[in-house]
Amino acid sequence: MTKAISVAGLHKSFGRTHALDGLDLTVEAGEVHGFLGPNGAGKSTAVRVLLGLLRADSGAAQVLGHDPWREAVELHRRLAYVPGDVTLWRNLTGGEVIDLYGRLHRPADAPRRGGPDSRRRDELLDLFDLDPTKKGRTYSKGNRQKVALVAAFASDAELLVLDEPTSGLDPLMEAAFQRCVREARSQGRTVLLSSHVLTEVEAVCDRVSIVRRGRTVESGTLTELRHLTRTDVTAELRGEPADLTGLPGVHEVELRPDGQGGAHVSLQVDGEHLDGVLRALTDAGVRSLTSAPPTLEALFLRHYADGTTSGENPPGAPRPDAGPPDGAAPAEVAPDGARSGAGARRTARRGGSRGETQARRAPEDIR
Repeated sequence: MTKAISVAGLHKSFGRTHALDGLDLTVEAGEVHGFLGPNGAGKSTAVRVLLGLLRADSGAAQVLGHDPWREAVELHRRLAYVPGDVTLWRNLTGGEVIDLYGRLHRPADAPRRGGPDSRRRDELLDLFDLDPTKKGRTYSKGNRQKVALVAAFASDAELLVLDEPTSGLDPLMEAAFQRCVREARSQGRTVLLSSHVLTEVEAVCDRVSIVRRGRTVESGTLTELRHLTRTDVTAELRGEPADLTGLPGVHEVELRPDGQGGAHVSLQVDGEHLDGVLRALTDAGVRSLTSAPPTLEALFLRHYADGTTSGENPPGAPRPDAGPPDGAAPAEVAPDGARSGAGARRTARRGGSRGETQARRAPEDIR
């Protein structure tokens, strides 16, 4: 199996709101895949479908070779999920929560006792500077995120689904998170990372998919996507160049004579026309030249430069990522993607044991 996640033509609507409108997504096994889009683009709805928490209206989805809706119990043993706002059991310590979720990832025929690797768990606790002896009710938002991250990275899950996982973390902890993602990739694990921190995605992801209005508008490696947008070029020249504005693919040319017969020039050029610009600059005599490839932010904004970013979620319309409209009871999600409430009871009917069902309920359900 080379594909950890395979999605084709996925549709999901809540009333008249189309959260997913033919979404396609492919995540190769062993890669870190960035999943980008503004609020309301459909990212969280897609993640919930992949976790088996929502049933798609149409289309096909396979996660680790399983149908996420029909085989959720087996799938949840093989993946770990960290949401952007983690809820913990109020009266359990952070260490107890980590051990609990570690035991949920054991194979069905494994002994009942056992949890995550204790040495690995202790290393992660030190890395994230987390005190595991405190009760869940005492943790700040950032520390609740740390509990979920330690539980995910300490597990032996094949797939890590991370939806805004560094929300509430300080820059030092974000660096620790990036280190853990790289280690997970080196171990052959697959990571699906949904994040608004574009520098974070750029630093750790092998491939990126950009989602808009429930559809994938671009997908590929950063190198491939950079060829689709402009490169910034600045140069100090010995002489004045020929008319650069007449060259194909050249935009926003600024030319400033230096008073000594030379010139300072800055411009943007489409990737496929970079050769022609370099030849024109070389003919004028180059003292220095800087060529900056487009950042992931530039790639992202390219698809939202028409001023419709805020219009992704029209005023008065329900947010696609917010789940079902008023009157419906959305399933809650525990830190590793386990269902809660009604979702947990559906899991039990599909084959989960009573003990697993109890463990998968949300904290407020088992006070």
